[in-house]
Amino acid sequence: MFAENWDGKVLRGRTIPNEPLPISIYEKNVDPLKEAFLKGDAAQGKKETDCAVTDPFQFPFEYNQKGDQIIGEITSQLGFVFDELYFSEHPKTKLVYELLTLPKKYQHILSLVFAVKEINENAKILPNVTLGFQIYDSYINARMTHQNTLKLLSTTERIFPNFKCDKRKNLMAVIGGVDFDISLYMAILLGIYKIPQPYSKIASCVLAPVMRLGPQFPSFYRMVPNEVYQYKGIVYLLLHFQWIWVGIVASGDDNGEIFVQTLMPMLSQHGICTAFTEKTPSIYQTTENLGSLGLFRAKSFSMTISKIKVLVVCAEPQTTTALIWMIYFFSLLEGATETSMGKVWIMTAHWDFSLETMHRASDIQVFNGALSFVIYSKEVLGFTQFLQNLHPNSANGDGFIRIFWQQAFNCLFPDSNEHREEADSCTGQESLKSLPGTLFEMSMTGQSYSIYNAAQAIAYTLHRLNLLRIKHGAMVNGRLYPQNLQPWQLNLFLKSISFNNSEGDTVSFDENGELASGYDIVNWVIFPNHSFFKVKVGMMDPWASPGQEFRVNEKAITRNSAFNQALPLARCNDHCHPGYSRKKKEGKPFCCYDCAPCPEGMISDKNDMIACFKCPEDRFPNKEQDQCIPRLLNFLSFSEPFGITLSLLALSFSLITAFVLRVFTKYQDTPIVKANNRDLTYALLICLLFCFLCCFLFLGWPHTVTCYVRQAVFGVIFTVALSSILAKTVTVVLAFAVTKPGSRMLKWVGKQISHFILFGCSFVQVCICTVWLSTAPPFPNFDMHCLAEEIIAECNEGSVFMFFCVLGYLGFLATVSFTVAFLARKLPDSFNEAKFITFSMLVFCSVWLSFVPSYLSTKGKYMVAVEIFSILASSAGLLGCIFAPKCYIIILRPHLNTKDQLTWRKY
Repeated sequence: MFAENWDGKVLRGRTIPNEPLPISIYEKNVDPLKEAFLKGDAAQGKKETDCAVTDPFQFPFEYNQKGDQIIGEITSQLGFVFDELYFSEHPKTKLVYELLTLPKKYQHILSLVFAVKEINENAKILPNVTLGFQIYDSYINARMTHQNTLKLLSTTERIFPNFKCDKRKNLMAVIGGVDFDISLYMAILLGIYKIPQPYSKIASCVLAPVMRLGPQFPSFYRMVPNEVYQYKGIVYLLLHFQWIWVGIVASGDDNGEIFVQTLMPMLSQHGICTAFTEKTPSIYQTTENLGSLGLFRAKSFSMTISKIKVLVVCAEPQTTTALIWMIYFFSLLEGATETSMGKVWIMTAHWDFSLETMHRASDIQVFNGALSFVIYSKEVLGFTQFLQNLHPNSANGDGFIRIFWQQAFNCLFPDSNEHREEADSCTGQESLKSLPGTLFEMSMTGQSYSIYNAAQAIAYTLHRLNLLRIKHGAMVNGRLYPQNLQPWQLNLFLKSISFNNSEGDTVSFDENGELASGYDIVNWVIFPNHSFFKVKVGMMDPWASPGQEFRVNEKAITRNSAFNQALPLARCNDHCHPGYSRKKKEGKPFCCYDCAPCPEGMISDKNDMIACFKCPEDRFPNKEQDQCIPRLLNFLSFSEPFGITLSLLALSFSLITAFVLRVFTKYQDTPIVKANNRDLTYALLICLLFCFLCCFLFLGWPHTVTCYVRQAVFGVIFTVALSSILAKTVTVVLAFAVTKPGSRMLKWVGKQISHFILFGCSFVQVCICTVWLSTAPPFPNFDMHCLAEEIIAECNEGSVFMFFCVLGYLGFLATVSFTVAFLARKLPDSFNEAKFITFSMLVFCSVWLSFVPSYLSTKGKYMVAVEIFSILASSAGLLGCIFAPKCYIIILRPHLNTKDQLTWRKY
């Protein structure tokens, strides 16, 4: 196999057996401007945008420490724009533009350095083995990432992949870059050699959830939780605060498009509407066009978000950089500051609130009170002290610290080749504690904590492998291991590794090779001096017990000063309060709606009900139609005033009837009592007494027995009473008919005819009631529908037809009695009852004729009251009209109660 070196010479060597050769051919092209860049030649290096650096491998941005076993890392500290490559000429790398960096990312390097230092000082982990590291920069460029990855794979300082040379570099694992794309570039090369690659950064928005890298890259491990949990947390957070009208800000590239397409369906499924999706311009477009384009986009951005209170931001570096630029232009517009304030920013875990050096003077107060998801982390003991001891001249092999120091403190070292106006001279005694948190933090960030855990995981895996090799020799799990430990062996154990790091946190991977952990929800409190304070206000932990996956503490949240009292509402319109339901607005999202009052008989008991609903049968809507009130039972009770009144009337009339009966039995031998058939008189009085007493069957709770017998008892008793009256009337008529000469009615005069009428008429009603009770008897029933606010406890008549048959037969008897009595009313007899019976039947018929429409038009207890009143009124009419005159004569006019009064007189 042949490979071309950088001097154009051909090298020969032996390749690693059965492993493919990555093709990477570069040509060294020395450019005069390179010398100007490296040596600071003023005569040739004054060009600002046309400086060319031709040999990227001479860039000083690397950090290495020797050791028996090496952990590699590709970080992203500096951003460069390189020229394009054309096939018309030999490939060469030229720097055409340098982007300002994030000094905060330097902590990612220091976290690995600190982890290696801690591991080497721990005699319990990897005894007699020293860990080293090799750190290169990706320059946020695919071409440079591939080149530096090849450098990691080469056993010498130059790129000679696949060659086994005497100078060994025992690379065991490589920790991925800060950007997902960079890690993916690395995985393409590292996957060939099956070198473990713990990836320490949250993926670029949603690339990781939609791409399962396990099958393609089995050596790829993610030291961060799955992003799906973060997006679920965003949805839960919005639902918790009832923010259903939000805006989405993402980058204007494929990553931003995937983020929007993934998040929006999740929001819609949970009833959250997206007011807009704002695409930020690319970082190049933003920085190169700082004039009219920036103002134009800022004005458009201002108009877009002016009415939105909550913004969800895919806070990858490109988006946040562009967003800070937009806010900067924002502040240049009149009144824009007022518009930008008063927003709730919800940031994804890509954001660690860092600023490029060019933004160190930017006003970031607009982000005060922002909420963001961050990778779970803990304060690592000793890390702050490690940072405090950091000095730009003390670190051996660190090619990053000087550029970091100059950019973070805005100063230049005396031997620096850079020329910056208003830059102080670096003394090296500057304190990292004096830097604002937007540029550098003294506590370990979530991403740095992931890198720290990645190094720990590699060390524990190596330790486990060494123990197995010592215990079992070269045979492990039935496989023959080489004498020298190989990187691919780590894959057998790294995925199943589980350990407690120095802070006591359990570190393990799930079945997808992702960290089994969750996200913290952080509230950012920003002070005017650019310092900030992070307050943990919640968490999204998918490994928690059911119901405890999402938690948030509202009281711990510090809101933006633009909010006077509470966090704002994020809605398209106001709530539809209880008693109203949502009505869709045509042409608007489902979160925009009108409010329509609930129809009669229906309620809504919560805000924003989609539809009103009916109350349960035992409840009814209140006037506001926002809750169901228990329905009262409607029945005629003994204890209510109406029931008490009817009970007293029935009892009073019963006592009066009993008194009349006692008077008649006491004076039973007097002419007025003996006249008109004394037995029928007793029978009528007894029936009237029972008529008054049967009213009590209609009062109180309807039981099965009372429902069964009350109408039948009422019908039979009234039938006996009417039959007695009819018999008395017929007796009077027959008595006068017999007195005529030659009358044939003599044989009908006597008690036989009266008894026949009494029992015969009563028997017919008994038959009707028997048929009724045997076919469709009355029964207790609850009527839920007749009254809206009450449940009627009633006796269902069973067969309404049979009920009216009973009433009809009573009406028939009453009509016959009235007719016969009316015809006999003028018969000449001082004790003739016909005229009194006429009046009594007139009252009786009037009462029951008015009963039918009244009974049919009333419901519940008033229907029962109508029937009781009809019974009392008709019975009282019979008692008063028939027996009051007789009692008057018996008690007050006894001289009229003589036999002489029985003499017939003619008119």
